[in-house]
Amino acid sequence: MNIKKMIAPHIHSVPFSGIRKYFDLINEMKDAISLGIGEPDFVTPWSIRDEGIYSLEKGYTNYSSNAGTPELRQEICRYMKRRFNLSYSFDSDVLVTVGGSEAIDLAIRALISPGDEVIIPEPSFVAYKGCTLFAGGVPVPLPLKAENQFRLKREDLEPLINEKTKILIIAYPNNPTGAIMEYDDYKEIVELLKNKDIMIISDELYAELTYSEKHVSIANFDEMKDRTIVVNGLSKAYAMTGWRIGFCCGHQEIISQMKKIHQYAIMCAPTTAQFAAIEALKNGDEEVKTMVTEYNRRRRAVLHGFRSIGLDCFEPLGAFYVFPDIQRTGLTSDEFCERLLMTEKVLAVPGNAFGDCGEGFIRVTYATSMENLMEAIKRIGRFVSIL
Repeated sequence: MNIKKMIAPHIHSVPFSGIRKYFDLINEMKDAISLGIGEPDFVTPWSIRDEGIYSLEKGYTNYSSNAGTPELRQEICRYMKRRFNLSYSFDSDVLVTVGGSEAIDLAIRALISPGDEVIIPEPSFVAYKGCTLFAGGVPVPLPLKAENQFRLKREDLEPLINEKTKILIIAYPNNPTGAIMEYDDYKEIVELLKNKDIMIISDELYAELTYSEKHVSIANFDEMKDRTIVVNGLSKAYAMTGWRIGFCCGHQEIISQMKKIHQYAIMCAPTTAQFAAIEALKNGDEEVKTMVTEYNRRRRAVLHGFRSIGLDCFEPLGAFYVFPDIQRTGLTSDEFCERLLMTEKVLAVPGNAFGDCGEGFIRVTYATSMENLMEAIKRIGRFVSIL
């Protein structure tokens, strides 16, 4: 039997993430510096780890309810109100997931029928397109522009909307650009969408990591709250990537259908991680502030570093990435990253891994030590100087 022919064509046709091949290469190198992985370099704060350990010692190792423990869902509701002025009911509007990525997948699967279109502003997190294709949907890329600071604009969005449009994905603070949206930016988007039957998936995983304005959600607009699924989690802000704990909030009709898929496919998020998450959301504000202060210090240094070596870079105001423009080098994003890795042992991610409009850019994370960052900038400067 030809096993390959047994694989569903719509699954087989989706390529693996273009980011991973670079990670495989750098693992074989000595003295290499990775600026590629979007993961905090901080250890999960001790009080959070301790709560996870305590839950194990007490033997809290059973399944939780499918939606997550009531205690965690209540804490999520308190957190969302306290931090973002969003009100949800813990017993109907909240679902705890295995990371934010699962929440995105569940939302798309719950809403999409074959042929429905999903508008995906790019450059963007690589999972949006894949999850749309897995669900039988049609991804519609919306190129964002550096001259607009990679913010979503009505004049770019409006021409893409038609009778097949089912979902608009919004992701701010943005991976890979570090862009943010402010209240006035959203006003024109809300005015366009308020009378259209389009759902919003708002990926707000980096909501705590902003460096100027406080984070604003499109769900803060009354006209948009019921049609918006807010996705968040603890991986980035609380340095809990390996705990795999996320959550989403939205209208109970949608959350209940997402829970149904989650129930059959996953059962529940890890119980130990749920206990740790309660501690994080309840008492982790100061730890987050400490990490954000350090990220901001690195952000300023990296931004200055790239500009000093002649690579233009707009100022990111969120997340922990910069997105330098490398077009003046004459290299494609792939060529730049491959040659940089092979000659200077510095890993960056090609911008086109996040969508075609990312060509001509690279993504660099400053979620690593200042020492690594300064050495990497020095090596990149040396590389650029001989092109």
